[in-house]
Amino acid sequence: MLLLLVALLTSGGGEHPVYNGRAGDLTVAPPRIDAVATIDGVLDEPAWDVAAMLTGFSQYMPVDGPPASDSTHVLVWYAPTGIYFGVRAYEAHGGAVNATLADRDKIDTDDYVQILLDTFNDRRRAFVLGVNPLGVQADGIRSEGAMGMAGGPGAGGRFENVDLNPDFFFESKGRLTKAGYEVEVFVPFKSLRYQARETQDWALNIIRKVQHSGYQDTWVPARRANASFLAQSGTLTGLTGLRRGLALSLNPFATGKIAGQPGPSGWRYDGTPEIGGNVRWGVTENLTLDATANPDFSQVEADVGQVTINERFALFFPEKRPFFLEGIEMFDTPNQLIYMRRIRNPVGGVKITGKVAGISVGILSSADQRSRGPSGGDYPIFNVARIRRDVGENSTLGVTYTDRTEGAGYNRVVEADTRIVFGRMYTVSAQFAGSGTRAEGVLRRGSLWDLSVDRTGRSWGFRYGVRGIHPDFVAASGFVPRTGVVEPIFANRISMYGQPGALLETWSAHVMLRGVWDYRELFDGMGPLETSARIRNFFTLRGGWQLGATPAWETVRFDPEFYSGYAVEQPTATGADTVSFSVPGRIGDVFSMGFGLATPQFPTFAARANVRIGKAVTFFEPARGNSLSVSTTITWRPTGQIRTELRYTHARLNRERDGSRLSTANIPRLKIEYQISRPIFIRLVAQYKAQTRDALRDPETDAPILFRDPTSGSYTRSTPVSTNDLRVDWLFSYRPTPGTVIFAGYGSSLSESSAFSFRNIRRVNDGFFMKLSYLFRL
Repeated sequence: MLLLLVALLTSGGGEHPVYNGRAGDLTVAPPRIDAVATIDGVLDEPAWDVAAMLTGFSQYMPVDGPPASDSTHVLVWYAPTGIYFGVRAYEAHGGAVNATLADRDKIDTDDYVQILLDTFNDRRRAFVLGVNPLGVQADGIRSEGAMGMAGGPGAGGRFENVDLNPDFFFESKGRLTKAGYEVEVFVPFKSLRYQARETQDWALNIIRKVQHSGYQDTWVPARRANASFLAQSGTLTGLTGLRRGLALSLNPFATGKIAGQPGPSGWRYDGTPEIGGNVRWGVTENLTLDATANPDFSQVEADVGQVTINERFALFFPEKRPFFLEGIEMFDTPNQLIYMRRIRNPVGGVKITGKVAGISVGILSSADQRSRGPSGGDYPIFNVARIRRDVGENSTLGVTYTDRTEGAGYNRVVEADTRIVFGRMYTVSAQFAGSGTRAEGVLRRGSLWDLSVDRTGRSWGFRYGVRGIHPDFVAASGFVPRTGVVEPIFANRISMYGQPGALLETWSAHVMLRGVWDYRELFDGMGPLETSARIRNFFTLRGGWQLGATPAWETVRFDPEFYSGYAVEQPTATGADTVSFSVPGRIGDVFSMGFGLATPQFPTFAARANVRIGKAVTFFEPARGNSLSVSTTITWRPTGQIRTELRYTHARLNRERDGSRLSTANIPRLKIEYQISRPIFIRLVAQYKAQTRDALRDPETDAPILFRDPTSGSYTRSTPVSTNDLRVDWLFSYRPTPGTVIFAGYGSSLSESSAFSFRNIRRVNDGFFMKLSYLFRL
């Protein structure tokens, strides 16, 4: 309190030192005050009267540069054990603030403020601490270059380049006011990793999203014509005397699962309780050691259904398990050479993450469950190491090693990559990797290489690159769904900006030319397997409306290896004969048109829809077809505590030669959440997945296609495939803080013979579950 009194006296009785972003006052010296503030959303403690004030925000999206339409003041001060932020967000349009009582990480339809804290001051990664007007939290990691790839592409949802999967402990509370809203935030130092030095400088920026206008404002006058957003951050300077204390947390948990399925004498239910736990120890301010035994998923919502009727490659699902999410940004690699969900059901694991002397370190070792494969009884062992060195102002150099060993077999990958930023808007990226895979006594080697150059200009930008993946390249600890190809890409962007108040605020056209060559054929002078051209047009209108239009054209030369197991049933005078399948040549002039529409985030309603119609390639029956795909999402929030979301996906493929239906998919999905209070909600998720595919026929002769069994050599005729599956999940969740949860729920899978008839529905399986977890912070 003595320090607080001195600060009040020397400041003239409570005047804020002001740091105006538009005036270039970006180096902030927050006062250190030995005091504690009650986090209640009311900035009434004396410390707030002398806190540093950040003001002078600028618009960043959709148009960078203009002064922010709505005023924002952010107050900053710190105590020995943590840092405080106070936000006063003024709203000139009375009653226009979007604020709901949402679950964690689900505030993207509300107004919100993001605090970006780069505690290593390297301008490459930052903690993102988001809050809506009621103080509901959304947190994660924002990375430059890799964009949170270790957590999964698009992990951040609508939060640009943010992986929202990691959770951090901090306190926040907010309230609506007549002038807008006010939020109070406290971040304990033990929740963060930072430099091991007495005096700290941290990079800082503040982002504010205003939903009624669709604008995103930043305290730093950031420019879109810059290869790095984080490089433009301001600085919190002179932080000293930080007392982190013992950063040790224990997180034991217990789960109970009972799964049921029909048997000869009725339903049979089996289940056994499981216990496990995580330990997190901040060895130093910048290094963290984690260990786990029998880790469990932190969330119990099924992955969103995806259309698979014409999909040739594996689908990606993001990581959700707390142990693997801790420090996951340290495992970011180009081309997803580290993918934690390859460790499917781990028995245990240990890892260390952090940053020392400009070097980011991520090392993990884990044992998966015993294999059911030929080796029998072996534990697959995963060892992963990623080291990345800061070079210059914004450039990096990284190396990666992964090793998956199971019995006498193994897969090992060694990789090096670099990202060089120069001239502020130019980036050169390169990656080289090699793999060695031993299976059944045979060793195969393969390589991956990727080169690209980017220009991030305000009105004109480009990305030119080429990637090659050898057919024998294997990343058993990563996610590389397609190998044996070389893919060049040439993309140019043109952007135009409207005058303030204009109906059209921005227009961007992305012209993309892409080719796919067979890896071996490329060096023999053969033509491409695939070529495509797209022009993606994005329009942002006043008030937050968004429109899109994308014409696309492609050609495809079918890969004979993909159809090596195909044959054709040819009628004869005495029955039928089996003849080899003739793979068609190149299919050209595959033209389609896509359209998109997104409404603003109204206080109670929002919607988006995408439609694509035209020609398509039917890969499983190699020919050209007629395609229609539709995806829509409608969000309705009738009150501040009820949130409903309806998604609908439709995909249809018809044969071009006769108009007959080849495949369809209809996937409606309804989610209803009732947020009883900030930590408690009830959720219902219902998803119906109706997919059909006709029996495959030879595009030339219309004769039935046969599949050869690789073991026996026998042939079976292709038959129609139909699934009509309904999944219903109920969940009760109590989660007062990250790591402390009570989950209880019931899920049931049902099926029927006729799609959407809802007659003669039979239950296929169901299950009850409960999870109890408590986080002890020592």
